Amino acid sequence: MKFGIATFVTDEGIRPGPLGRALEERGFDSVFLAEHSHIPVSRESPYPGGGDLPRVYYRTLDPFVALTAMAATTTDLLLGTGIVLLPQRDVIHTAKSAASLDLLSGGRLLFGVGAGWNREEMRNHGTDPAKRGPLMTEQLHALKALWTEEEAEFHGEHVHLERSFCRPKPAREPHPPIYLGGESEAALNRLAAVGDGWLPRGHLSFDEIRRVRADLADRGKPDVPTTVFAAQPDPETVAGYADIGVERVTFLLPTRPERETLTKLDELAQVVQRSR
Repeated sequence: MKFGIATFVTDEGIRPGPLGRALEERGFDSVFLAEHSHIPVSRESPYPGGGDLPRVYYRTLDPFVALTAMAATTTDLLLGTGIVLLPQRDVIHTAKSAASLDLLSGGRLLFGVGAGWNREEMRNHGTDPAKRGPLMTEQLHALKALWTEEEAEFHGEHVHLERSFCRPKPAREPHPPIYLGGESEAALNRLAAVGDGWLPRGHLSFDEIRRVRADLADRGKPDVPTTVFAAQPDPETVAGYADIGVERVTFLLPTRPERETLTKLDELAQVVQRSR
């Protein structure tokens, strides 16, 4: 099994370049960066984790910029978005940013996407929260067209793309793998329709992950690559994920200054060594 890190890169923590280098030196195969464009002060949407919204949510760097900085200091580290809030984004600009990162990194992008939970945040982008799921499904179809077709075109209920040239194309063929976040029925239907991999959160039980993977196999998607987002960092839990066929686990790295971050990474690297 593979091991990665999930984290929030902000203006208050370790810079992305040194972080990427430190991850690769310690044998982690991947990093997944969170995204929020902004946090409206009204705070109408409750934080899914309960309690106050953590400070890091207010301060995330743009994931494509941060991952490009990490690409410049590494050679093999896979560069993941965990997750891009696609319904809040222009799909054409996102296709270009993602393809540019994949090209410059030599095909190392793992494109994790999700529908989001902060309704006032998405409304500020002109997105109706009630329609964000169907919108994202169409965006993914359009994104694949922009990545793979010389003259891309897509027409749906929410997304219309006239026949267009869009360069660069990603380095990886046919395109970077699209990992769908979320565990709801709608999210899993979207995964079955347009996803390449699944990014469930660490609170999901082994039995539920096994059930979902079996259901995907029944729908013609056997052995869907599964990366657990923010798993508990202990060998017993890791072994449980390995037993049910999980491809990769990521451990949540707190956002701290460089010295504290490196100490924490050393601790997590020891968990990896005990789990092998």
